[in-house]
Amino acid sequence: MDVEEFRVRGKEMVDYICAYLATLHSKRVTPNVEPGYLKELIPAEAPQEPEEWDNIMDDVDSKIMPGVTHWQHPRFHAYFPSGNSFPSILGDMLSDAIGCIGFSWAASPACTELETIVMDWLGKAIGLPADFITHNRHSTGGGVIQSSASECVLVTMLAARNQAIKYLKQNNSYLDDSSFLPKLVAYCSKEAHSCVEKAALILLVRLKILDADDNGSLRGDTLKKAIEEDEAMGLTPFFVSTTLGSTSCCSFDNLQELGPICKSQPCVWLHVDGAYAGNAFICPELKPLMAGIEYADSFNTNPNKWLLTNFDCSCLWVRCRKKLTSALIVEPLYLQHANSNDAIDYRHWGIPLSRRFRSLKLWFVLRKYGISGLQKYIRNHIRLAKHFESLVLKDRRFEVVNDVKLGLVCFRLLGPESINRTLLAMINASGKLHMIPSMVKSKYIIRFCVVNEYATEPDVEQAWKIIADSATDLLATLDKPLSPDLVVRPPLTRTKSRQFSFTRSVSRDIYTRSLSKSNLYDGATPILIPDDETDSPPNDDLLTEIIGSTPTEDLFHKEFNDFSISNVEKCQRILENAKP
Repeated sequence: MDVEEFRVRGKEMVDYICAYLATLHSKRVTPNVEPGYLKELIPAEAPQEPEEWDNIMDDVDSKIMPGVTHWQHPRFHAYFPSGNSFPSILGDMLSDAIGCIGFSWAASPACTELETIVMDWLGKAIGLPADFITHNRHSTGGGVIQSSASECVLVTMLAARNQAIKYLKQNNSYLDDSSFLPKLVAYCSKEAHSCVEKAALILLVRLKILDADDNGSLRGDTLKKAIEEDEAMGLTPFFVSTTLGSTSCCSFDNLQELGPICKSQPCVWLHVDGAYAGNAFICPELKPLMAGIEYADSFNTNPNKWLLTNFDCSCLWVRCRKKLTSALIVEPLYLQHANSNDAIDYRHWGIPLSRRFRSLKLWFVLRKYGISGLQKYIRNHIRLAKHFESLVLKDRRFEVVNDVKLGLVCFRLLGPESINRTLLAMINASGKLHMIPSMVKSKYIIRFCVVNEYATEPDVEQAWKIIADSATDLLATLDKPLSPDLVVRPPLTRTKSRQFSFTRSVSRDIYTRSLSKSNLYDGATPILIPDDETDSPPNDDLLTEIIGSTPTEDLFHKEFNDFSISNVEKCQRILENAKP
């Protein structure tokens, strides 16, 4: 492809992208394909001869698009947002065209310096401590763009491990570094992202997963007790990973309690993961949610989640950059340059040597929207989440199980887990709406996150209508004489039901053993259920759990024993007469 053909095809691609985004609302949110579908449509070997561009694009339409989950769809409400905007797309296009590998200042001065500047811009907008801002006078820290929050956690844990080993070697200089690994222990709560567990596995250190309080918050007393127990066993605490805005329910760890405990230890690094919620701190009214940030040694947030910037763009700030780089510096002669003492070389700040010009797209977004435009976008999502919460609360068949502070609402149909799994499977299988589950307060819940940049109240109300109507259809399967028979399931196979409810069947023995482990629920790992559990409970049990103990006993029996009305009507009457 020469420059002239690229000029034509590039314009066509922009038109294709615009048409794709403009027509998303008319498509299924999720694809209706089976695993391995693409293997049957694409040849097993690459073509020997060049193919026509039009043929390639025809295959995009006929083969690729049918298997795409549309994350930018107005009714995609799973996970957290996948940042996307036209300024960001254009920034990525330019970055790809420049094609530099910015591992050092010498490799591309603008690539390095713009990254430092935009990290300072965003860090100041968020309200991070002065030490985290590179160009602040006397600052010892700074910011860097990583690929993901997982990488941010890994490199900060690596830096913390390096510092802890240095501390322990003061009195044991004759020992090899690896000798200290069995003594090191890191901490996080059950609400932490699973990447913390993965980082500990990679770095060969212990991880203790601690219980959160009823609001999903890790508290100071819990951490203090765990540290004291481990120190009594001769272990050395070295890293605490906290979360502001957890994946499962958007809960917030108590930094004001945790911070002083970490600082009282000789070598504990306090990391704050704000991958989703951290972006919201550009709004002044939301800054109280980061109270205690002054105790942090590092902080990360993902503009590629909630700041309209395409993946990958995860921003990490550290209080002391030397502590980070000392764990990662490798200096071969061919990478050294004359200005290394006067400029930042970001290859020392992360795992990979090669680095993309990612700061361009963030720079484009910050300039095109301005802080005020980004604040407006975030506030709209929060407003819509509160509106969705109000719709859930008006329907007494449902409950909200999290404190809705940002754009995530966790809710469930009153009743057993099986009915909620079936409800989610029905909705996801329809392709009209896409959500995922999690476990909150030991309950299987459904997550609804506002995602689309241009989301409106009608979008939220349409989503709720789909949910409410699906619940009505599901409860209508109870419309038959009461008996110990199982509830009639919707027309989904057992495998499909598991797939669309994001669960995985395991033996009762494995399931029982899993209960003794501290599973981290981040939306990416299926929730385990025993394979001998029925998909739906008996009618009597189901109705009892749906209406709970709210109605009086007399009211319950009066409605329950009236065989002139359907079971659904019985539920509705009981709920209508129930106390708020």
